[in-house]
Amino acid sequence: MLELDAIQTLALAGLTLFLGYALCRAIPVLSRYNLPAPVVGGLVVALAVLVAHGQGTTLFTLDTSLQTPLMIAFFTTIGFNASVALLRISGRQVLLFLGLASAFAVAQNLLGILVATGFGLHPLFGVLAGSATLTGGPATGLAFAPLFEEAGVTGAESVALASAMAGIVCGGLAGGPLATLLIRRFGLRTPGAAPGDAAALVAGGPDGGDAPPQDEAAREFGALKSIVVILVAMWLGAWVSTGISATGLTLPAYVGAMLVGALIRNLDDRTGWIGLSVPTIELIGNICLALFLAVALMNLRLWELAGLATPLLVNLVLQVGLVALFCGVVFRVMGRDYDAAVMGGGFVGFMLGTTANAMAVMRTLVERYGMAPRAFLVAPLVGAFFIDFTNALIITGFINFWH
Repeated sequence: MLELDAIQTLALAGLTLFLGYALCRAIPVLSRYNLPAPVVGGLVVALAVLVAHGQGTTLFTLDTSLQTPLMIAFFTTIGFNASVALLRISGRQVLLFLGLASAFAVAQNLLGILVATGFGLHPLFGVLAGSATLTGGPATGLAFAPLFEEAGVTGAESVALASAMAGIVCGGLAGGPLATLLIRRFGLRTPGAAPGDAAALVAGGPDGGDAPPQDEAAREFGALKSIVVILVAMWLGAWVSTGISATGLTLPAYVGAMLVGALIRNLDDRTGWIGLSVPTIELIGNICLALFLAVALMNLRLWELAGLATPLLVNLVLQVGLVALFCGVVFRVMGRDYDAAVMGGGFVGFMLGTTANAMAVMRTLVERYGMAPRAFLVAPLVGAFFIDFTNALIITGFINFWH
């Protein structure tokens, strides 16, 4: 048996990441449904551990002391994305879409609780298999897993993985057909650009265009500044989280840092004192997320899922049916036009999986039917970070009610 320290564990996580990327390239179906490479690689390692456990063997022990800092760093970068200035670009549409997503997250949890109660499980099992992993994806599910475990949900990390993986696949499968059904049923047409032009909008982002080139020294200074600002936000955020916890409210460790990150971002938007590079911060966040997921998944005990497959499957089938019905509500509320239909497809993608799912679904639609600029502004703004704030509050509310 290998006994790995923190650095060795992180190194193994890195190798696991590259295994996931290799498998996603070699097996097209994995990339077609946007399965994250860290999840694919981590799941392979977790399956190997499961097989060894069945033979009475322990392959390795991990030092996961860096797992929580990586998780907090990722969610801190999500906080830096919460820009009020971006919200104002299409404020009413973004707020409407965020309201719909938040309301649906509550509905996911209520449905999950009904399923859990029907199978004689802890009600919070339904929340974990609801918005914590479907709306939140694997990162949020794993981040909240310790709180669910404390509240009485056994095997929370394994449940989070299984629910999130299944949701990602279903989101990728369901989003496109549902949006296509709306487009064809109502005879919708794009307001202008030709099919296949979506790449320009996606690449340009909300601001459009590309940033001016930088020399090596400027890039190095920008990366250093981004790392330091993230660390400072994590430092101050720990104090904020401690203060919130002192009130008796149960919150995941990342909430304080995410709030501080949002505050720093919006102060910088107004003053320009720091000159944050949001793309650099996002890059750092993505690296932290990949390593966090790899470490977390390598340490999963999949044998704890024994007996939970049926309730998870029933919950997922009902959740897919619920989001399919709600897709029509999104279409009507968001304007009953072509952009609204594309947003409906994106809504299914990220309410059952991740923002990557939503973007993939919408790209497929616009490549076939034409540009949907409003959809590509609103859906990523909500799916990439605003929903993370409201979903954290929703999950926290359910946990504190039952804990």
